Amino acid sequence: MSGPLPLRVEAIRQFRRRRTLVAFGLLLLLPWILVIAFQFGGDGPDEDGRMSLADVATTSGLNFALFTLFVSTGFLLVVTVALFCGDTVASEAGWSSLRYLLAAPVPRDRLLRQKLVVALGYATAAVLALPLMALLAGTLVFGWSDITLPTGGTYPAESAFGRMAIIVGYSLVSQLVVAALAFLLSVMTDSPLGAVGGAVGLVIVSNILDAVTALGDWRDLLPTRFTYAWLDALQPDISWNGMIQGASLSVTYAVVLFALAFRHFRAKDVTS
Repeated sequence: MSGPLPLRVEAIRQFRRRRTLVAFGLLLLLPWILVIAFQFGGDGPDEDGRMSLADVATTSGLNFALFTLFVSTGFLLVVTVALFCGDTVASEAGWSSLRYLLAAPVPRDRLLRQKLVVALGYATAAVLALPLMALLAGTLVFGWSDITLPTGGTYPAESAFGRMAIIVGYSLVSQLVVAALAFLLSVMTDSPLGAVGGAVGLVIVSNILDAVTALGDWRDLLPTRFTYAWLDALQPDISWNGMIQGASLSVTYAVVLFALAFRHFRAKDVTS
């Protein structure tokens, strides 16, 4: 794309940032750390006798990838997505370079759009990199075979990629609300840490409120209520209700928050 601040230039600028390299390094290293943990750890079901994804993680590379995604969805991926989307504008303001970018003959909406597209691109790549590396590590160490379900039975490996695509796709959509809030806070503050921390704090508070059963059906409005709805894709017959509700909720919140970010940036008095 030609013109001021093309996507290629912004992508290269963001890639050279230390936080980008550290984030991807951690995500690509985590599956191997888990492999080592399983190699030195014990086997067997939980103390209550129930099976979980952890108990079948070493049965195949596919199971290991599912387990890695399961343990990372609630926090690690949240922090990663918040980092890419919350740092992109606030860091420029913190370095006092944002006003120089705006001095170029480019509309503010275009500048913000370019940064959002690149931030979402890196966040998407991060969410995809983790299960792909986990699948590679798991297959090399634990072999390739059918998915073993914690509830009993198996699911054919040759048909598993469709389920994996649904699971990863839903994980991406469910992180949209985190990305949108982090991006809004990035526009509103000069502190990248504040933007990232605010988005992560939302997830923590939402998870706490989700545990308050007295809220009843009001919990269905919480942004993290359906985070793990992708587990329904592991059933012999996929149940779509939870994933549809979760995706609708996340997209709705994201559209509103992104709109607020653009509205605020248009009127913002940029002095740094």
